[in-house]
Amino acid sequence: MKISTLISGIINFIVRAAIVVVVIYGVKQVCIKAYDYGYRIYSEPPMSEENGIDVVITIPMGSSVSDIGQILKDNGLIRDDKLFHMQELLSDYHDKIEPGTYTLNTSMTAEEMMAVMSPSLSEEATEEAGT
Repeated sequence: MKISTLISGIINFIVRAAIVVVVIYGVKQVCIKAYDYGYRIYSEPPMSEENGIDVVITIPMGSSVSDIGQILKDNGLIRDDKLFHMQELLSDYHDKIEPGTYTLNTSMTAEEMMAVMSPSLSEEATEEAGT
């Protein structure tokens, strides 16, 4: 009986230790992905370096930020539409993007594109600088 209890205890310990290792590994992987995603929010490079390609896009009336992100992704201006949504949410351009037709370039960052698509905010900044 003592040997079977000892073996049962050892197996129980090994199973619990394996579960702890798997949980720690999973938490580590989630943390790495969260950090990488958070880092990309503020430092995502443009789709192309120097002399990118001009792309004309149209933002329809009533488009959500998710819709705009999808339009930009479909036109090869950004890599990740969900990342664009987070970038817009945390930027000065939150809720400032206006419907219209814009010429953007693949060498522009998401923030530069938001600046172009937020003409009234750009006009306010120009007026404040001129005063």
